[in-house]
Amino acid sequence: MSKIRIGIIGAGRIGKIHADNLRRFANAEIVGVSDLFAGPELEAWAAERGIGLLTKDSGDLVNHPGIDALYICSSTDTHVPLIKQAAQAGKHIFCEKPISMDIGQTEEAIEAVRKAGVKLQIGFNRRFDHNFKRVREHVLGGTIGEPHIVKITSRDPSPPPKEYIKVSGGLFMDMAIHDFDMARYLSGSEVTEVYAQGSVLVDSAFAEYGDVDTAITTLKFENGALGVIDNSRKAVYGYDQRVEVFGSKGSVAVANDFPNTAVVSTADGIASDKPLHFFLERYTEAYLDETRMFLDSLANGTPLPVDGYDGLQAERIALAAKLSLRLGRPVKISELHDLRAQMAQ
Repeated sequence: MSKIRIGIIGAGRIGKIHADNLRRFANAEIVGVSDLFAGPELEAWAAERGIGLLTKDSGDLVNHPGIDALYICSSTDTHVPLIKQAAQAGKHIFCEKPISMDIGQTEEAIEAVRKAGVKLQIGFNRRFDHNFKRVREHVLGGTIGEPHIVKITSRDPSPPPKEYIKVSGGLFMDMAIHDFDMARYLSGSEVTEVYAQGSVLVDSAFAEYGDVDTAITTLKFENGALGVIDNSRKAVYGYDQRVEVFGSKGSVAVANDFPNTAVVSTADGIASDKPLHFFLERYTEAYLDETRMFLDSLANGTPLPVDGYDGLQAERIALAAKLSLRLGRPVKISELHDLRAQMAQ
């Protein structure tokens, strides 16, 4: 392909981010955008960017003969049907996480992609963060020896609105799923067992929907390593994203990103800026890099950096965490099928 022609389904915050990023690549062209709530404001936004087709019907993009690939940035409940439709139409797919809230449906979507022979990349943007990529390089390069402990801290600066909590799928599927993917990515090993504990310490709205806002999740990996992830929906000092991998020969750790590295030391104390406030600031370059690699895979046939299987594995860990919290015990990934069947009865 000399120019990869793109359709974007869902023009909310993340859809618009992807649109603006795609416009920075000479080998990409946005043919059209669909959004159920398309109106004058979105029309103006599309016109400013030279996007000729704006529609409320995603089918107009799925069936468009001039579109090579689709970005699925709509609500999670639409992902699986749209992936199936796109695959059947021969379109390559970039889909935001999670693929679905149900691993059975996710498996169906991945199978549809396999049968159609198209590509599916999942939006785990943190894999492309300059800090985390460096950690992975040291782990895979053997710098720290065999990994023994993976520690991930992931805390949002403020909780989402109540309307979002209601449909989010819960902390593990919505927020911590990024960390579950990071655990696999950084350790180089699959997770075999999950034990989660959680509390409502930030906002009672989470309890109304059977969710938690504060959690500790411990992991066991296939290679024998252990992991611990701590999550909070509210860190008053900003977006807290830190990682450490400890191994037989040493450790590698990365701290938060800051607006600048200035540290002011006086008789009154030592002060520096708070971390970058949220994911849009922290992962600006990561979003660009994930788009670059998706386009490169389509243009040159290179392997996708994160695919449907990675999405499925992260969802399995998230489901195990939800079940662990509910059952009050560790849950093995291998018992998910039986537990799902029991809960469905």
